[in-house]
Amino acid sequence: MDWNPKPLNPADVTVHRRGKGAPLVLIHCLGMDWHFWDVLEPLCDTYELITYSLPGHHDTKLPAGQYGAEELTVQLKALLDREGIKKASFAGISMGGSMVQHFAGTHPEMVDKALLCDCTPRYNDEARANWPVRAEASRKNGVASLIPTLEKVFFTPASLAENGPNVRYVKETWAACSGEGYALACEMLGMVDAREQAKKMTMPTLVVLGSNEGQAFKDAAVWMGENIPGCKGTVVVPEAGHASVRERPDFAIKTFRDFLG
Repeated sequence: MDWNPKPLNPADVTVHRRGKGAPLVLIHCLGMDWHFWDVLEPLCDTYELITYSLPGHHDTKLPAGQYGAEELTVQLKALLDREGIKKASFAGISMGGSMVQHFAGTHPEMVDKALLCDCTPRYNDEARANWPVRAEASRKNGVASLIPTLEKVFFTPASLAENGPNVRYVKETWAACSGEGYALACEMLGMVDAREQAKKMTMPTLVVLGSNEGQAFKDAAVWMGENIPGCKGTVVVPEAGHASVRERPDFAIKTFRDFLG
């Protein structure tokens, strides 16, 4: 894969803020948008939820070209400066969790606590080789063509059979996602390596993952637990896949409250 990352423009991003209290920045996963975190709205009684859509997703324009974790961190820092947020807690899932590790290790002074959900600082070699393949598929056939494979990773069989509102939201958001926006994010994930930044995370950190996660993410959770200095442990979300927060929101809300205080 050719790799030529370019700076990201903060002006392309709309930041959405709701609730009152300590700021909590939430970063979604590949193919989703800022609405992914709507299920955590009950936390608005104690926290200000700060969300936005990643490049080329939903209400954020397609970027000028490829971008990596460093460009995402620079953009996020600019967004927080623009919004007047000097310090916050952060939670990210999947791609968002990789981002949080890179950002927190780069700007630890801005991070109070961190929740790392269903993520890794670096994908294993097999996954890294597959990301350009998935990028090509999304460009050629659209993200909707990937749904039959992705849904089995994101949700348990029971949730897929029920096809409730959280499953439907994820499927509908994939179907509406820009193929190019998705592809550029795939290429970022093929290159991301936030291991050195993760080792600088001295702030209280919690690892969260679904019980039905694949072995690679379980291995990543072990690595993060052993290498992140501030890690306080790992919470396993019962009967949940890769979209653990969205699949079991009540459990996620309690986990967030217990950890954030």
